[in-house]
Formats: sequence, C-alpha cells, structure tokens
Amino acid sequence: MLKRQLLVAFMTLCMLTIGVQSVFAAEKSNDLPNIKILATGGTIAGSANSNTQMTGYKAGAIGIQTLIDAVPQIKDYANVSGEQVCKLDSKDMSNDVWLKLGKRINELLADNSVDGIVITHGTDTLEETAYFLNLVVKSDKPVVIVGSMRPATAISADGPLNLLNAVRVASSKDSVGKGVLVAMNDEINGARDVTKTNTNNVATFKSPELGFLGYINDGKVCFYRESTRKHTANSEFNVKHLNELPYVKVVYGHADDDRVFIDAAVAAGAKGIIYAGTGNGSIHKNAEAALADATQKGVVVVRSSRVGNGTVIDAEQSYIDAHFLNGDSLNPQKARILLMLALTKTDDLKEIQRMFNEY
Repeated sequence: MLKRQLLVAFMTLCMLTIGVQSVFAAEKSNDLPNIKILATGGTIAGSANSNTQMTGYKAGAIGIQTLIDAVPQIKDYANVSGEQVCKLDSKDMSNDVWLKLGKRINELLADNSVDGIVITHGTDTLEETAYFLNLVVKSDKPVVIVGSMRPATAISADGPLNLLNAVRVASSKDSVGKGVLVAMNDEINGARDVTKTNTNNVATFKSPELGFLGYINDGKVCFYRESTRKHTANSEFNVKHLNELPYVKVVYGHADDDRVFIDAAVAAGAKGIIYAGTGNGSIHKNAEAALADATQKGVVVVRSSRVGNGTVIDAEQSYIDAHFLNGDSLNPQKARILLMLALTKTDDLKEIQRMFNEY
C-alpha cells in the first residue's frame, strides 16, 4: 500500500513538473517575436544530385517548412511560420511576383501579431527584390531577405546559418526602421546599396564604397550605420492598387555603340530607358542621338553607370538640353526599379529627378 502511495505521489510530482515546464516554455514562446518567413525559391531551397554539386541543381525544389525544420535553433529567437509565395530560380523573377510579394508583406505587417518578415530568395536578383520592397513596404517593422550561394543539399551549405541569422536580425529591435535588409555571410547590408559582386563566392553580397550596416557577431545583431535615403514607411510609393508596372528597359553602353536597342525599346513601348553608360553615365554619340529622339516621344531617359561605384551627376550640356535625368548612385538594375515606380505616380521630369535625389 505504501509503495503504491509513493508511486502515485512520484507520478503526480512528475506531472506537476512537466506542467510547470510547459508553462515556462509557453511563456518563453509568448515572449518571443512572431516572424513570418515567406519563401520564393532560389538556391537556399535548391536540391542537387550529390552533396558536392554546386551548379546545375534545381532551385526552389525544397519547401519552406523543410527549410525551417532543418534549423531548430530558430525557435530560440522567434515564433516562426512559413508561407510559400512561389518556387522560382530568381533569374526568372518578375514584376508580377514583386507586386504579389509587396502586397502580401504589407498585409502581414499591418497585423499587430506579426513583428517581422524574412524572405528566402535566390541570389541572382536578390538585390533588386530588396530595393523594390525597400520602396513599397509601408512599415518600420524589420523585413530581411536571405539567400545562399550553395544548395541546401551541399556538404557545406550556407543556407541554414544564413536563415538563422536572418531570423535573428528580423527579431532584433535594433532592426526597426532600418529599411529592408539583406542578411548573409554574417553581414547585414541595406537594400539600396547592396549588390552581388562574385559569381560563386559565399561572400558575394557587398555594398561598394558605402559599406554594410552591421554584423551578426556570434548570434548577436550589431549595427554600425544606417541609410539616410527615404525608404519603407517614409516612401511615397504604394502598390496596393497596382496590377502592373510601367515598361522600363536597361540599355548597356559600350565602345562602338549604336542606336539599335534604344530604337527597339521605344518601338516595343518602353515608358523609360536606363542607359548604363561609361564613366559618369557617359553616352556614345550614336546612342545619345537615339536617346534624344526617345525623349521627344515622351520616353523618360535616366543616365546610370556600368562602373559600379560613384554617383552620376550633370555632365555634358547636351545631356541637360535633351532632358536626360541623373541616376545618382543607383546601379542600372535598381535605377530601373525606381523609374518604374516613379512612373506610376508622374511623368514630370523634375519630380522624377527629385525622387532619384531622395531615394
């Protein structure tokens, strides 16, 4: 009889202990931020035939829940849930997906129960998606984009730690108001300045000249600077009622250039052209004549540079006379994004130049 009483008492104590632990676990969980992970595909969700295959894999093959389950440490930093937006190789990213993603993020961030967003993405166009969202997200809450250079099946896959660090950054109160961020390779970059700089290296994402914003130091999020340009909650752009974006093309300048691709862009109905010029947005004389003709037809022309560093400012008087705009320090692919969004609001050249000066 005594043994039975002792056994019952022991079992009761065990159940009480488990109950208390469950309460503490629940309280801990309730104290953590709620982070939504939106998946778009890319190498971070890529699958190859062997663990040493780094090219020729299928991007976006692995679903978001599998990626989350592969990093159980995430639960120590946030309550996460995943949502599969699409499964793309990011070289195939489109305006339609950008609009869908921007609208969904704004819906989620308007919910008080959502504290931040992480987006898994392929690296080829990651910087473009980041800058687009930097202009259209209507919240100060953290939005962090993450990718990897090696597929999930690789023997030294960089995706799991990148994903964990992205959740850490999205969970940090220090990330609030910093704009859209890119967290990869233990570094935090701002959407406006970051670009892919190496075809294969895991340390590919850099912010030339202006530098990255901070580190993830052994799991701790540390910021050292922030962008001064308008973004997110302070942006005037809104995609809520947009179903398409104006057609804008990038034309790459080079020696012995001509007008063929410029005329083709105009004939195809382009509303804007970004000219990736040499040096300070310099334009070959043959291309300049074509761009001047384009402006006469109402096409907005913005001078950018293929150089990769520096700002594009006023240069030749003929450029000013032809009403070419200056792309500031935006690279050509990001200048295209800003011009598309600018054209959803106005075709006034002074207003569009103001936007390039401010964003």
